[in-house]
Amino acid sequence: MDLAIFDLDGTLIDSKLDLAHSVNAARAHLGLEPLPNETVYSYVGNGAPVLIRRAMGPIATEVDIARALEYFLAYYRDHMLDYTVLYPGVRNALDRMLAAGINLAVLTNKPVRISEAIMQGLSLGGHFKYIYGGNSFEQKKPHPVGIDTLVSQLNVRRERTVMVGDSGVDMETARAARVQACGVSYGFAPETLKATPPDFLVDNLEELADRIITI
Repeated sequence: MDLAIFDLDGTLIDSKLDLAHSVNAARAHLGLEPLPNETVYSYVGNGAPVLIRRAMGPIATEVDIARALEYFLAYYRDHMLDYTVLYPGVRNALDRMLAAGINLAVLTNKPVRISEAIMQGLSLGGHFKYIYGGNSFEQKKPHPVGIDTLVSQLNVRRERTVMVGDSGVDMETARAARVQACGVSYGFAPETLKATPPDFLVDNLEELADRIITI
């Protein structure tokens, strides 16, 4: 491979608890009871606005959703690294891929400044040529604009590009951009890979490094 593009939440980082705490802080701010953590986890993957809309429920007004989103983002910026960690093997796998000359990038539906801050906080910011978030383009994943932009910027071939993620959204993005799709068996939403199967599946990123460095 010449380019490996990674989803963030559920692929590189285990951020479930910080997201759940932040969602429930926003609900509490509006006088609502907390949601079970597992429920919040199931809402992650399509960006903060969709996460908060789901978490607020179908009877929430647009005003309440806007207030909750604003509070969530402010709270999460202050608490995004309270419990968030890299998944096992991520750092070493990225080190190996980088040493092998593979371009690395992040494409997430999370806001870009928060994504950059998390990568810097976990001492991984320097590994990536580009970090793009849900507000980097007019459309979020599964629209292919993020991958299309990266392929063009780095002047690589699509058949030597892979999108790595834990959800069907990531696989749909890869398909739309006509690049290879790698699913991870851990993460937030591995069950969604059944509806949109990846080209190949790995249990950790060391397996990915083994595969794409030797191609």
